[in-house]
Amino acid sequence: MSSRKQSSQEDNIMSTAVAEKILLGKTLAIDADGNLVNISDWNEEIAAELAKEEGIEILTEKHWQVINYMRKVYSETGDSPSIRKLTKESGVDTKELYALFPKGPAKKAARIAGLPKPKGCI
Repeated sequence: MSSRKQSSQEDNIMSTAVAEKILLGKTLAIDADGNLVNISDWNEEIAAELAKEEGIEILTEKHWQVINYMRKVYSETGDSPSIRKLTKESGVDTKELYALFPKGPAKKAARIAGLPKPKGCI
């Protein structure tokens, strides 16, 4: 990872904590949008709990396809992918993305993936 990319990720993550929450016995820093501040706090069990908070009881293979794609893009670019990028490159079309993550799929998927809210999301 380039130092520029790493610095960008650290800036995105380390300076935005506004609260803490406890999930699975672990205290996690969260930002104003409810997203994890430290991506290293994320794991699949945390993702499942965050999904339940979003009204998604079970993460299916398609959910994981989107989550893993988002984490891959974030690790490469330092940014969470937009909904447009998700629908063009993740292998999940717009209609299915909205079915998987209702009412704001890019924002919800990023939160469950342990990433910052994508730029451009309200």
